[in-house]
Amino acid sequence: MNWRLILAASLGAVTLACKPEPADDDAYDRVMSYDTTSARLARGSDTLRLRLELALTGEQKTMGLMERRQLADDAGMLFVYDSTQSADAGFWMYRTRIPLDIAFLDSAGVIRSIRSMVPCPTTIAEGCPTYAPGTPYRYALEVNAGYFARNAVGLGHTLVLQDLPSTSAAGTSPPPR
Repeated sequence: MNWRLILAASLGAVTLACKPEPADDDAYDRVMSYDTTSARLARGSDTLRLRLELALTGEQKTMGLMERRQLADDAGMLFVYDSTQSADAGFWMYRTRIPLDIAFLDSAGVIRSIRSMVPCPTTIAEGCPTYAPGTPYRYALEVNAGYFARNAVGLGHTLVLQDLPSTSAAGTSPPPR
């Protein structure tokens, strides 16, 4: 056999093996699955529809939107807690690639606090700031940065949910991430 043919075949195999995989922004979804639901943000006399992924388990809450490269304009993630979380139990943006806004809601779904969060560039979790709500909360809603301002959603507006599963059905939940 010709050594040039062997070399060409070997280089071809190496090239194929090293070829980067196509970017798949949804690959994360296959690693961690989330229940989904539709919700409405009531603001005055009208509402906005949102498609939400539900972070119910401790593992889901810890992972959150980490490593996502995009989030649809009408999508978000809702972190659900069985009990009220303290005003200093905040969120961070470790390994989160997209800027987000977060609304902290009470047990009736009323927005009590909104914070803007930016991706944390450090490779060590402890180097990321924590975004504390400054108010007790039962739910936390993450959406694309600027969503609340663009849609005139603010304090006192309500997230209307239907048939929301309890976190106790999904497992024990640790403190928020």
